[in-house]
Amino acid sequence: MQIETDVLVVGAGPAGLTAAYVLTNDMAGVTVIEKDPVYVGGISRTVRYKDFLFDIGGHRFFSKSKEVMDLWREILPHDFIERPRLSRIFYDGRYYSYPLSAFEALRNLGLFKSAACMLSFAYAKAFPIRDARTFHEWVRNQFGEKLFSIFFKTYTEKVWGMSCDDISADWAAQRIKGLDLGVAIRDALSRAIMPTRRARAGGAVVKTLIDSFQYPRKGPGMMWEAAARKIRGRGGKVLLGRELTRLAFDAERGAWLAEVTCADGTSETYRARHVVSSVGVRELVEKISPTPISLLHARQLKYRDFITVALMLRKPDLFPDNWIYIHDPSVKVGRVQNFSSWSPEMVPDGMSCLGLEYFCFAGDGLWMADDSELIALAHQEVVKVGLIAGDDVVDACVVRQPKAYPVYDESYRDNVAMIRLDLETTYPTLHLVGRNGMHKYNNQDHAMMTAMLTARNILAGKRVYDVWNVNEDAEYHEAGEAGIRAALASERLTPRKAGAA
Repeated sequence: MQIETDVLVVGAGPAGLTAAYVLTNDMAGVTVIEKDPVYVGGISRTVRYKDFLFDIGGHRFFSKSKEVMDLWREILPHDFIERPRLSRIFYDGRYYSYPLSAFEALRNLGLFKSAACMLSFAYAKAFPIRDARTFHEWVRNQFGEKLFSIFFKTYTEKVWGMSCDDISADWAAQRIKGLDLGVAIRDALSRAIMPTRRARAGGAVVKTLIDSFQYPRKGPGMMWEAAARKIRGRGGKVLLGRELTRLAFDAERGAWLAEVTCADGTSETYRARHVVSSVGVRELVEKISPTPISLLHARQLKYRDFITVALMLRKPDLFPDNWIYIHDPSVKVGRVQNFSSWSPEMVPDGMSCLGLEYFCFAGDGLWMADDSELIALAHQEVVKVGLIAGDDVVDACVVRQPKAYPVYDESYRDNVAMIRLDLETTYPTLHLVGRNGMHKYNNQDHAMMTAMLTARNILAGKRVYDVWNVNEDAEYHEAGEAGIRAALASERLTPRKAGAA
């Protein structure tokens, strides 16, 4: 028996649910399938463990796009709180504010190391590497070799499990564009000397330097659980515990046939006019029949996986940071989240919850370690870096997140271009959206924008908007309140130019 639907959405993360939400404004025949049997939201879900709630990676809600902001408020109108943004870097036994504080950095680094950093920065500006291709080269040009080695190398190589010389410069350009040493120092000085005057003047804020952000009071999962309810209320379906196993196009009838395996082992078959996919593009291409000619390119795409070890502590108010970046090479942990600083409603009274984040590849030693080993490692390392005392932890749990980050290696761009050309030419009713669906390190709002534009394309019956331009110029990263003001004035999603591919 075949189940008929106009649009089949594969994956119930931010991109998939946004596409379904927008489409159900105008059509009822929308079905979302999600592999997870419990949660919607993908990497933006909120996990519940006993009386604790925690986020997988930390998701600040901000955007330059008024459309995205309006959609957030429409889906979740009464549950946002404003939270201060505070992050620090732990390096060589000391903590550094992020964004950088010029005075603090100079004091912590010491006179000689600070002088070496400034000389290295001056040299890089005088003699830049032309056509920087790698992360190392891009950051060296922007900050100098010395600051690269202090504040970028160790953490970045923890995240990606590869040398900074093997990571594409696209990663740096997309995530830290617009922040250089001179701007950071000027920003620090202006905050210290003239904060009121600067605020009155409405001075431009570098897009990585936001001061506050919006956050659902019980975590980002609130947003996506509400979206799923509203999709169902409009006549759409959101079905959990269902994994796409095969996708075939019936050219004679102009329809897709999707074979799905349910969590209980049964099978379902869906017939749809359009398919919207937010699952990993490598995984999707491997399931399309007949085999796409871009299969070899898809198999070269890599993903970085992610483990959160949540430690529950009988101690409130550990520290004010949302998270702390751990640049110390003597420990494996890359970042520590403090969930009560995201929202007090995520933890019981008198308690705290820290999320220690470990970056790995599925199948490696960390990924395959027992939960008890990971909890012991996290406990040992968080004490070693001095965030807690050894007897503070009273409980813990482990969450593994596959395909958390699409890897930007030297060949990823060419591989994605070939896959896109193949699929868009052969299957105009197959739509790729979101971070993993497009193999682009999109923020949550970028993923939503790709889905909103895709929904408009489906409703229009043609590709009016080029979803691949979203986040291409890296201008949306952590735009914060400055971006919100700009959005209210001018930011709009615009159709592709006539004749664009």
